[in-house]
Amino acid sequence: MTDKTYSIARIDDLESYPVDDEGLTWRPIRRHFDIRAFGVNGYTAEKAGDRVVEEHREKGGHEELYVVVSGRATFMLEGEEHDAPAGTLVHCPPGTLRTAVAAEPGTTVIGIGAKAGEIFEPSAWEQIFVAFGHFRKGDVDRARAELEDAVSNNPDAWQGHYNFACLEALSGDNEAALRHLGRAAELGPEIVPEAAAKDDDFAPLREDERFLAITGQTKAAGASS
Repeated sequence: MTDKTYSIARIDDLESYPVDDEGLTWRPIRRHFDIRAFGVNGYTAEKAGDRVVEEHREKGGHEELYVVVSGRATFMLEGEEHDAPAGTLVHCPPGTLRTAVAAEPGTTVIGIGAKAGEIFEPSAWEQIFVAFGHFRKGDVDRARAELEDAVSNNPDAWQGHYNFACLEALSGDNEAALRHLGRAAELGPEIVPEAAAKDDDFAPLREDERFLAITGQTKAAGASS
């Protein structure tokens, strides 16, 4: 008798996290099964018209296959619209501009991707998605724990510190936000200051001299100190 090495799950039974305030739900399929050969995730739109695939081009040679498993989606590929009822497969070679919205409520699309010829490595963005999913559910402690783990796993990547700063700013801990943002700026000096200056997550810090210093701005003339 062999040890059990397989797993079975229904997509609706997986953990789910709100991606934004527009009804999009992310289900971390790769994370659930600890798949190490390719990326795979599920996205569900609660209402018709909500997006199920954000507009983007995969850079660096990644190709993706999308599977519409329920409902109906409308894909826009390189500016051309395509109807995609349940059972439709959509293959996007590297560089393809794509986006999709739900044509029916409850539409779920699974995305599968990897880079040909390279060993797959799970992306750190998954933990960031999970963290902000917990935050949107109102569990700030679990959100912080997830980001602490992400930063610990990738201490020299600016993205983890930057997203931690966003979380703290949104949570009202300005001191922690500035601490993480400062570290992010040290690690990504060509990206972070400009990005933070435009990021609405940092609205509570706009007048803080430390924030202005990190983002390379100066306080407006006549502003109170």
